Amino acid sequence: MAEFFLIAAASYLLGSIPFGYILVRLFRKQDVRETGSGNIGATNVARSSPVLGLLTLLLDAGKGLIAVILAQRFALYVGQLPHNLDGQGTYAALQWVWPFARYLDTFDTSVFIATLAALSAIIGHLFPLWLSFRGGKGVATAFGSFVVVAPKSVLCVIGIFVVVFLIFRYVSLSSVTAVACFPVAVWLSREYRGQSLVLLMMTLASLLIIWKHGTNIRRLVDGTEPKFERRA
Repeated sequence: MAEFFLIAAASYLLGSIPFGYILVRLFRKQDVRETGSGNIGATNVARSSPVLGLLTLLLDAGKGLIAVILAQRFALYVGQLPHNLDGQGTYAALQWVWPFARYLDTFDTSVFIATLAALSAIIGHLFPLWLSFRGGKGVATAFGSFVVVAPKSVLCVIGIFVVVFLIFRYVSLSSVTAVACFPVAVWLSREYRGQSLVLLMMTLASLLIIWKHGTNIRRLVDGTEPKFERRA
């Protein structure tokens, strides 16, 4: 079980790197939390500099991607984690997930580890240790994290994001809609490999991101959420 805690902790720390805050501080000599919405994500950074906003988007997605890849490589390096579980033989480190795994025909450890790393990186972005746990909204990090685990679903929700954005011109509405559709897309595509725990972690990640958009959702309901053109 120590391996899982190590993967989760390392992914959290990687995900908690506040690239938006760092870039604006370095190149604009400003605190991005004191401008616009006060968020450290790419959309708010783009208000100060579109170039830095794009760079923040890429870096936030990249840290999620790297967290998952490193977690998978670490699992291969350790070389002690089984690819399958059954009622006859259970690796001691996985005993803590046995109440979930016992109802499955197989337990794909690599998918579980990748999803654990993805969720941990997203939580790191949402609640970064370095900024008193006040982070971004996690959309870019989520896409970067899950593109390894569920590429077809990620591609699907990116398409949903683009369509909603082109119609309504709200970044927040597009993000929330895409994130809400992600667990459904994973379930329909079976990219959770039949593992309820993996689907549960993906759903938790989506719910956390939607919760972080609470202020945007209230403004959308009130009709006060600014569209993309106004931000630009």
